Amino acid sequence: MAAESDSVVTGLHGYEAAAPRVLPSGHTVTCLAAPGGPVVDVVAGGVGPAAAAVAATGALAAAPYAYDLVVSAGIGGGFPPHAPLGAVVVSDAVVAADLGADTPDGYVAVEELGFGRSVHLPPPGLPARIARALHEGGRPHVVAPVLTVSTVTGTAARTAELIARHPRAGAEAMEGFGVAEAATAHGVPVVEIRAVSNTVGPRDRAAWRIGQALDSLRHACGLLGATVFLEDL
Repeated sequence: MAAESDSVVTGLHGYEAAAPRVLPSGHTVTCLAAPGGPVVDVVAGGVGPAAAAVAATGALAAAPYAYDLVVSAGIGGGFPPHAPLGAVVVSDAVVAADLGADTPDGYVAVEELGFGRSVHLPPPGLPARIARALHEGGRPHVVAPVLTVSTVTGTAARTAELIARHPRAGAEAMEGFGVAEAATAHGVPVVEIRAVSNTVGPRDRAAWRIGQALDSLRHACGLLGATVFLEDL
């Protein structure tokens, strides 16, 4: 959503905005550059893996330069006890949690069906480097898989099912895997970062802390900048 991209943009201190670009898909690319440093393009891709994949593909295909890294960043639900409200989850895997088939014997991932993939991994060492920068900046964080779902989890039963399949999961959101598919198709590494706005489980809007999560995302982007992401890639 726009509030997430705004948090990313405002968090990137020292970056100057250039003229925005409008993609053939209609998405707007906010172009930021640090003096003598890297360029960062920010796109609000929409809700869900398909919309995110379209936006990321459009940006990758139309860019006037080659990208070194794609980052799927935003807010999301955190799995207790790993990721409390306001924490930043750095992906060590981007997982399509419901890309597969239900069977009488349980869920079968798409790999087990003999086609496709449901996991993308960031470059080795990158999640640890991001986590180190967050630690030095005093931001609560966890390195863990981030699950992509097409339907936000809202029941205890669904939460238990996801935790049983992905016991290390730190967060769930709706876009990361779509972004990762687009990035991989263009040969660009990818990582996902989510600031926790709510606890995964029974739906309780009164307990959501979207403002806190957006603030956490903004602070994280301020600590990281592009150089932390790109070092040694």
